[in-house]
Amino acid sequence: MPSAIRPTLALLLFAGIALAKPARLAAAAAEPYLAVPTYGGVKFEQPVQVVFAPGETRRVFVVEREGVIAVIPDIAHPKREVFLDLNRRGRSFNRAHGPLSMAFHPRFAENGLFYVWFSTMDGTQRSNRLARFHVSAAHPNAADLSSELPMISQPTGPGGHDGGQLLFGPDGYLYLSLGDGDEHLREPALTHQRIDRSFFGAILRIDVDRKPGSLPPNPHPAVHPGTYSVPPDNPFVGATAFNGLPVAPGAVRTEFWAVGFRNPWRIAFDPADGRLWCGDVGLHLHEEVDTVVRGGNYGWNYREGMFPGQRSNPPPGAHFLGPVWDYDHSIGICVIGGFVYHGRNDPDLAGRYLFADYGVGKIWALEPDGDKPVTAARVKEIATAPNVVAFTPDPANGDVLLASLAGGPILRLVPNPAAKAAR
Repeated sequence: MPSAIRPTLALLLFAGIALAKPARLAAAAAEPYLAVPTYGGVKFEQPVQVVFAPGETRRVFVVEREGVIAVIPDIAHPKREVFLDLNRRGRSFNRAHGPLSMAFHPRFAENGLFYVWFSTMDGTQRSNRLARFHVSAAHPNAADLSSELPMISQPTGPGGHDGGQLLFGPDGYLYLSLGDGDEHLREPALTHQRIDRSFFGAILRIDVDRKPGSLPPNPHPAVHPGTYSVPPDNPFVGATAFNGLPVAPGAVRTEFWAVGFRNPWRIAFDPADGRLWCGDVGLHLHEEVDTVVRGGNYGWNYREGMFPGQRSNPPPGAHFLGPVWDYDHSIGICVIGGFVYHGRNDPDLAGRYLFADYGVGKIWALEPDGDKPVTAARVKEIATAPNVVAFTPDPANGDVLLASLAGGPILRLVPNPAAKAAR
């Protein structure tokens, strides 16, 4: 990767992290899995996510950081095509971190709707945006750029911490993980451990279908009115207090599902039990893996992982939830959340939560222990791959697909013949 790109990529995921190389764990003689090119080795430009439309297995979408969503229309004949090019609207992405995630509506086959979370430059101001788009009426493998419907548009700082991931939950609502902006700027900093300011450091849950009974969001400069609603059972609807301190109900960000995150880079539901898993990037000391619950507060910036954070003296009424797994920077420096494996081809991984560290190129399998934090004995290194930024299950068989900001092809985890022979 060109050296000029590396500082920007560092900001994208772990702005503020000390960049000294950590001591690495001793690797096994032969790791059990290899990350190998898939889909004919078709190359992509800085891919950040692999996505499939609901019910599809042969068409693959790839979000690229420089403003493009690419598509392989048929994996039997792999070829990269452009599905959506956000650059055609005159946006600037080279300093903005670009698109980070997309999600198809559960009824995409009927309504053609999908959603994109991206960061762009509006003149000299960097902004985050959630927008809805429609597939082209004339071409199923192209999006209608003119169909863009902004839903949330928020100015943010230059340092990253944008989250994020879009996905529809088993309840049909759209979830979005949001980073804490830039702690050096006034508004993101004031939003830490608040539910009545801006859209930072939280996971949102919104109703894009605006179902009967859902509520309008409270007014806010970032909200585009009339584009979404708030599910009535969201945890902070009608809240009059947070962390034991009073808040005005009309100012609450009722979109929030859970709070207290620094940069929840990837989230995923486990279809077996409905739990929402999250990898939250730390600052100077610790990385964490969380299972996210309704109304949970995960501590940032009073806590970093299981330890005190950069801010002291939390309110007496604050209650923080601890991570399932926490590791320090002797092991890795930038956690990348993955998913719980339920595929057909690798029974050794069944029920394990797979995740990675962008900084050291390690991929791990975590064996859950109910809702309890796990010990190191339940976290095993299974593979290495450079600059992994996203995990996706292949809907055809549950295989593990990886996007790497090192660029090039999408990767697939496969059993390592050398490791099998060594058994």
